[in-house]
Amino acid sequence: MNVIHSTSFTDAIVARGLAKSFGDTRVLNGIDLSVPTGSLLALLGPNGSGKTTTVRILTTLLAPDSGSASVGGHDVVREGVAVRRAIGLTAQQATVDDLLTGRENLELFAGLYHLGRRRAQKRAHELLERFDLTKAAGRQVGTYSGGMRRRLDLAASMVSEPRILFLDEPTTGLDPRSRAELWAVIRELLASGTTILLTTQYLEEADQLADRVAVIDGGRVVADDSPAALKRQVGAERLVLRLAHAGDAPRAISATGNAVETAEQEITIAVQGPDHLRHALDRLHQAGIEVERVELRAPTLDDVFFTLTAAAA
Repeated sequence: MNVIHSTSFTDAIVARGLAKSFGDTRVLNGIDLSVPTGSLLALLGPNGSGKTTTVRILTTLLAPDSGSASVGGHDVVREGVAVRRAIGLTAQQATVDDLLTGRENLELFAGLYHLGRRRAQKRAHELLERFDLTKAAGRQVGTYSGGMRRRLDLAASMVSEPRILFLDEPTTGLDPRSRAELWAVIRELLASGTTILLTTQYLEEADQLADRVAVIDGGRVVADDSPAALKRQVGAERLVLRLAHAGDAPRAISATGNAVETAEQEITIAVQGPDHLRHALDRLHQAGIEVERVELRAPTLDDVFFTLTAAAA
């Protein structure tokens, strides 16, 4: 299902029919999305689905083959300079210099925005405080932890005080504590009115931070809604069954007829109410399949992701 939200004057980011190919490989096949001002849209999709290509087009680093997009009210092709002035970008790879200190990195970025020496120093001081890096400001960035480097990279993208921010997998590779610290920073930016488009490999991250989630597969947006609404689309609950014998998995799938995810000794079934649950367990019993453990849980974005991307395959 391709859900397209209507565009309004409050949309900070709009894309319509974006298409892009590299040689014979079609990466984007008509991407449609919009991000209302002051909200966070999480972009999810399998590896190679076109998330980073979409970000590169919206940030003017790549031209689309067809379609249109605007950021901050400016066309990304015809008004690239205006778009770049309006945005901040944190790419997958950190852009800070390991040989410079944290403060020197921020002052360097401020200089690139022609802020002037005094204003650059003031802005660097403000950002070091905001991102809890003051104590490490005089150290070379090469000595920073992964979480500190990503916070500095995010701070660098905020030097020009953009109201629109693109975060391309900003927490990949971070430990859980560093990821939680960066989430706190992102929430602060969102609360201050910043519009954010976030690509991520972590479904929990999208669930925690996003106002809306857009799932990309096959170069198209296959779903676009709030996390809660997407979860409702894939069923009320999931029944997770741990089988006594791994070899019983194919028979269990055949018996239940509606497994949505499988592992060596585990199957997951979408259930709709207690009658459906009872029916599934009865069929397993009739088939002589021994179940070691039964777990009933609410759907997650993992379920949404697997269901939607499997359906689009």
